[in-house]
Amino acid sequence: MAKIRVGELDVHVQRLSLADPPAGSEAPIVVLIHGILYDSLASYYFTLGPTFAEEGMDVIMYDLRGHGRTTRPATRYRLEDHVEDLRLLLEKLEITRPVHLVGNSYGGSIAFGLAAAHPDRVASITAIEAEPPVPAWRHRLGEGLLQAKPWLATDEALAVIAEARGGHTARLSLAAGKLLQATTIAEDVLLSRTIDDDLAALQCPVLAFFGDESVLMEQVDHLRSTLADCHIVVLPGQGHSVLIERAAEISPVILDWVREGQAA
Repeated sequence: MAKIRVGELDVHVQRLSLADPPAGSEAPIVVLIHGILYDSLASYYFTLGPTFAEEGMDVIMYDLRGHGRTTRPATRYRLEDHVEDLRLLLEKLEITRPVHLVGNSYGGSIAFGLAAAHPDRVASITAIEAEPPVPAWRHRLGEGLLQAKPWLATDEALAVIAEARGGHTARLSLAAGKLLQATTIAEDVLLSRTIDDDLAALQCPVLAFFGDESVLMEQVDHLRSTLADCHIVVLPGQGHSVLIERAAEISPVILDWVREGQAA
């Protein structure tokens, strides 16, 4: 599968699954949602996706609007636009039963958003270094994107990034800067609808991974105290890049989580 028409977009989708699931059973449907600006479905294709498929999961990966090989419209990058894209994608793929969402960074916020807006569509959420789209999230992310927009358009920024993080990260930063310049993504995040801080709209089970050196560690106590069903794994000596740097460690935990949710 390559591109399919979803609303106004041509969405790049990859689906991995066993040809013949065990008799009398349905394979869990796992939707992998990547992060914003620097990311694409490739981050899952080279980490969790193939492993999950080999373990009997029906795996769906897709590029968000404006990212990877999906259409890049000039506008409509609010969180609810991404949530609606995902809802329409599931509809286009004729998926009617609840799915297990795995979201990395901003992809986790999309997962939380879909679960809040359409709880019947979501069996569980795995949030990898991600946070629910509450008002404080909108402010932090939106302001960060607005600051990054002019900075990533400069040669100085790319030179600094290349020296500190290497050429690959510099190339990703160049692409991120182009996305910020060509679209209203930075401005639209600040216009996104959010869910309440008490997270009462989220009823599905949540598995969350955080690096203990990440700024998102401040989410841990809040999630534990407000989510009805939440299991949190803190990874020592780890920053934000959990998916890339700790894929082998988190993969079996997520697999067990999905299987338990499927059996419930």
